Parts: sequence; structure tokens; C-alpha cells
Amino acid sequence: MAKNLLIVESPAKSRTLKKFLGRNFDVQATVGHIYDLPKSKLGVDTEDGFKVDYVMIRGKSSVIKKLKEAAMKADAVYLAPDPDREGEAIAWHVAEQVFRSREVKRVTFNEITKSAVRAALENPREIDMNLVNAQQARRVLDRLVGYKVSPFLWKTVALGLSAGRVQSVALRIICEREGEIEVFVTEEYWTIDALLADKKKSEFRARLNKVNNEKPEIISKEQSDQVVADLNNADFLVDSVKESQKKRNPLPPFITSTLQQDAARAFYFSPKKTMMIAQKLYEGVDLGEEGPTGLITYMRTDSVRIAESALVSAREFIGEKFGKEYLPSEPRRYKSKKGSQDAHEAIRPTYLDHPPEQIKKHLTKDQFNLYSLIWNRFVASQMNPAVYDTTSVVIMADKYQFNASAQSLRFDGFLKVYHEYTDNGNGNGNGDGPLLEKLPDLKEGDKLTLKELFPEQHFTKPPARYSQASLVKTLEAEGIGRPSTYATIISTLVDRKYVDMLERRLHPTELGRTVNKILVENFPEIFNVKFTAEMENELDLVESGKEEWADVIREFYTPFDKRMSTLTKKQAEIKESLTEKTDEVCEKCGSPMVIKWGRNGRFLACSGYPECRNAKPLASEAEAITTDEKCPNCGAPMVVKTGRFGKFIACSNYPECKTTKALSTGVKCPKDGGDVVEKRSRKGKVFYGCSNYPSCDFVSWYKPVNKECPECKHPYMYDKYSQKDGQYFACPNCKYKLVPEPEEEKV
Repeated sequence: MAKNLLIVESPAKSRTLKKFLGRNFDVQATVGHIYDLPKSKLGVDTEDGFKVDYVMIRGKSSVIKKLKEAAMKADAVYLAPDPDREGEAIAWHVAEQVFRSREVKRVTFNEITKSAVRAALENPREIDMNLVNAQQARRVLDRLVGYKVSPFLWKTVALGLSAGRVQSVALRIICEREGEIEVFVTEEYWTIDALLADKKKSEFRARLNKVNNEKPEIISKEQSDQVVADLNNADFLVDSVKESQKKRNPLPPFITSTLQQDAARAFYFSPKKTMMIAQKLYEGVDLGEEGPTGLITYMRTDSVRIAESALVSAREFIGEKFGKEYLPSEPRRYKSKKGSQDAHEAIRPTYLDHPPEQIKKHLTKDQFNLYSLIWNRFVASQMNPAVYDTTSVVIMADKYQFNASAQSLRFDGFLKVYHEYTDNGNGNGNGDGPLLEKLPDLKEGDKLTLKELFPEQHFTKPPARYSQASLVKTLEAEGIGRPSTYATIISTLVDRKYVDMLERRLHPTELGRTVNKILVENFPEIFNVKFTAEMENELDLVESGKEEWADVIREFYTPFDKRMSTLTKKQAEIKESLTEKTDEVCEKCGSPMVIKWGRNGRFLACSGYPECRNAKPLASEAEAITTDEKCPNCGAPMVVKTGRFGKFIACSNYPECKTTKALSTGVKCPKDGGDVVEKRSRKGKVFYGCSNYPSCDFVSWYKPVNKECPECKHPYMYDKYSQKDGQYFACPNCKYKLVPEPEEEKV
């Protein structure tokens, strides 16, 4: 009989722990939270110090029963949920609700290795109530905003909508970028390159960089032609040559946000998918004879700190694998950003004797890709910098200055292991021209021969829409959310249909923009970047014990409640402002038709409602939405259109170019792995089917979404709606029903 009971969050983690804890330990899992705020009511007493009414989560009674039975057989109970605010709250709920009269011990470990777990068990601690209170404060804030603001949206826009304290600010950021794109005015500009040759007839290109020692402003063909005419009559002389060496240092190991960004850029993983894969790597993967093994450290962190033992292991590995020339004289220690919690190490491999290629056969493709990314970044972070030989040449042609640059790799250093992934920017402006690999052997005063001039017309581009990676980067930079929330923010915006993911860019839907407009106009002091960032700092102060959680809530709630009282009187007025009159007449009763809002967007309805219930789709809603993708046949922008059989992507150059392709829901077909796309039946009803039809016959009347079932881990769920629950998600495999709450996690 086990003498000790160790309680963790996940069954996968329990399997890994059982491998090296032995028979003296029984390891059980809570499978996430077991107590939470009630779904059917606010659950927070705003009149009595914000007391919280926690209730058992539906379906967790069997888990609690199992924990109690296991505890009766054990001499000691250890609580080991994840080492963060949520994990501390779970430990507290287990201690308070399940084992009220039983002494329990809290243990935490950043990695699931034998040494780390043993060290944690030898040094148990009390439950950290500062951490618990920080989690409780966030939960209560989110509940107050969701349960107060969401009904306001129901009564002004449409039933079933909801608002969230952090996600709504992320929505605002996306909508404001869309506004910048719409008002952007394209401007013409020209660059001029010169093909030059030295006395040995070696040719190279240089770019016009200055005119009269100022940045050139060539904005028309006439101006460009004048410059070309001047240059054709000018002598080109080498003004200066500068040779140097440039070092490029490695990046620090991953934190949550940078891992999500690089995984999005390298593999097009959503932040949510990245965190799901990382969770499995952390909790343990079955390595055959070795059994379940935790491969990485805890993946929710904003610290770049590395344990000394890991630094020693990394340096030994680098010296043996790559040689001493790749090893710095001292370990590299990185500084975390100001404001980071520094509670956990950076994300790194737990064992350097498990290189990715060696265990590839035990990993899925996605697990291998992410593990390789983490492994390579960590090893590279402890290597010597890459060294480049650089040459910069300034060439004068009367008042015109040209620049040419070359760069060659002298020593690869950390690049032998890792290359950073970057977003493709728009790139406005002249720049310094192309970076060459080599330049001729030029000397100051050398006369050059002009072979040809290349004037090229360009047009400035609007700022790019956010990708998932660039949005995470912006949220982190602005202090919006924390490592554990980035993935939820984006997936919730998509689930709520406030944002469409089109060609890997985030496009606000008209519904999303309308919700944002209502929130920003009526709650300007809440749904803004500065206020939300300051609130995150307040929660950090609660965690450090410098603020009382109820005081933080009270400071927020008092003005918020007054604002809600004022807006309640204006709901009818706001709703009326969203109703648009049209010239169309109802074919059933002759009354004017108006444009109204529903949970699926705008539609035409009879103004004689409820006597006349005539309603129909709004024709203008089928207008095309421009994407960032170019037509593979003619190069014109591709647009999203709605046709007889649903949404699809088509060339904007129609009818000259008739290129089209299906618009994916982002879910892979369970039968053959094809894309599941939206379609429409001959009677006009929307359904979802495999893009490989007719070779694959998969169809569904419900929209599948990239949301893993919490119960059976089925890879997708169905997006459904009922009058009772509003929007909810249902698992097609085990029928588990997930009803979102109108609060922080659900926007």
C-alpha cells in the first residue's frame, strides 16, 4: 500500500511521475480545476467584500471521491499542480474543499525529472496565498466584466455575444490596425540602382542613398528621369571603403511568448496549438523502454533564467559535439525583461542526452518540430556568436551618393544550430540596397564605370495586419495578458467570430468591429491598452503580497458599477443607432425593411416585427474581403467571397481570371486529412465538408472548430447554439458539452 499520495493536474503527468517515484507513491490527477465560480449566477458578493461562491465543477464528483479514497490509504498528501497562479489555486481548492481536516503539503517543480521531483518532496512548503489571491483577483475581475458587460451587448447588438477584460483590448488592437489600413494613402516613390564596374571590369550594384547629403525623395517618373539624366553625365568615384567584423550574438532561450512567435513563423502553429504540444512535452512522452519522460521544463514563463546545472550540461554538450571554438569562456546569463515574474526558468530541454533526432520515432511530427525548436534555441543560447566580415562602400557621383554593402560569414558560431524566424514585413522606404556577398577590391579614389541604371517604381504599403506571432509580440510589449493567457486570447476571438483567420492574418469581422465600437465608445476607461496593462501590474503586486486582492477589485468595481448604471438607461438608444433604414420594402406586408444585428451578423428584417417576422440575408454582406494572398495565375490579390455554396477565395481580377479555391475552417478532415471547408446545399443551408470531395464523403451540419475536447482529447469540437445555452461546443466523439461563460476567457 502506498504511503504517500501525490496529486497533480494531468493524468499524463501522473504517468511520468509514477515511473521514478516507486511503489511508495500513489499519483492521482485532478484533471484541471475542480472548483470554480458557478455558471448560472455571478458568484461574487459585491456588497460583502467580494466574497466568492465556489462550486464543484460538473463532472468532478468522481474525481473528488477518488482523491478522498486515495488519501484515506496514505500517510502523507502532497499537492503538486502546476507551478503558477492557476496551479496554486487548484492546490488551495483541493486543500480547502477536499481535505479540510487533513494536513497537506505543497510541492512544485519546474521540470519532471527525478532530481527535481525528489528535491521538491524533500522541501515542501505551505500554499502561497499571495499566488492564490492573485488568481482569485483575476478570476473575479473577469467575472465582473463578463457578467456585467455581456448582457449590455445582448441588449444593444445581439444575443449570445460576450465581452472580456483582456480579449476585448486585443480585439481593439486588431480593429485599430484595420482602421489604419483603411485610411492609408498609397504614395509613389522610386529607387535607383547603378550597375558599376571597377578597373578590372568586376561588376556590382549600388543604390542611390543621398542627394546633397539628404535622403532622396523621388516621387514621380519625371523626377526619376531627371536623376537618371544627371547620373548618365556624372563621374562615379569611390569616396570611402570601410571594412570591419560584425558579431551576432545568440538569442536567449525561449519564454512563452517567444516560443509561440517562433512556432507560428516556422510551422504556422497557433499559440493554442503550441501550448498544447508543449504541455505534452512537459508532462511526458512515452520513449519506449524508457517509459514516459518529461522532455522540457515548464512552458508558462516570462523568465530567461537558466539553472546552473543546466548551464553546465549545455557547455559540456557543446564542447563535445562542436568543439571548443564554439564554447564561450564563461556561461551566458541573460537578463529577464523588467516586470517579468521570474518564477520559473526559461523553456529548455530537461535532458541533453535526448537530442531530437535520437527520439524522433517516439514523437509525432508536431512534437518533433516543437521539441527541436526548443532544443536548438537552448543549445544555441550558450554558444559563441557568429562572426561576419563586412564591407561598406560610399560612391559619389557629383551630388548623388550611392552605397554598396557586402557581408560574408567568417564563423558560424550559434548559427550552426539555430536560425531565428521572422515575420515578412512590408518594407517601405529606400533602404541601403541589396546586401551583397562580395564586393570587388575597391580603394578610395577609384574611378568606376557606369554600366547601367535601374530606376524602379514602388508604392508604399499600409501596415500589415497582425499575424498570430506579431499579435503575441504586441500584447507582450504592451503588457496585455500574461504567458498563460496569450493562446486563449486569440483562439477566443476566432471562436466568437470577432476575428477571421485569413491567409494567416487576423481580420476583424464586421461583428467584431461593431462590438469593439460599442465597447470603446461606452467603456473607454476599461477597454484600453494602458488601463489593462496597469491592471496586470496590480495583479502582480497582489502576487508579491504588496496589495490586498479585495482592494484591487474594489478600486476597479466602484467606478465600473456607476458606469454600468448610467449605460443601462441608454441601451435602447444604442440599439436603435445600430438599426439602419433601407429603401427596400417587405414583400409580405409592405413595411420598410431595416438592417439589424443577429449573432451571425447583419441581416434584413421587416420593421413591422413582431407582427411580421420576414427576414433575409443582407446582399452586401457577400462583398469580398481582401486577403494578403496573391493569385498564383495572375498575381492579383485574392479575396474572400460568399457564393451559392458558401465562402471561398477567388481572384479579384475576375472575370479575366477565374482562379478560386476553398476557404478552410482550419480543421483537418478526420477521414483523409484534407481541409474541412464551408459549403452550401442547393437549398441554401450551410454545411461543412472535406475539400477532397468526391473522393472523401465527410460532411457535418455543425461547424468544426480547432478546440480539443477537455474530456476525451478529440482534436476538434462542433460549434453549436441553443436558446438555453447560447453558443456552446460539443464533442462529436464523447458528446461532452462545453458552455462558454461570458467573461475573460471567452471575450
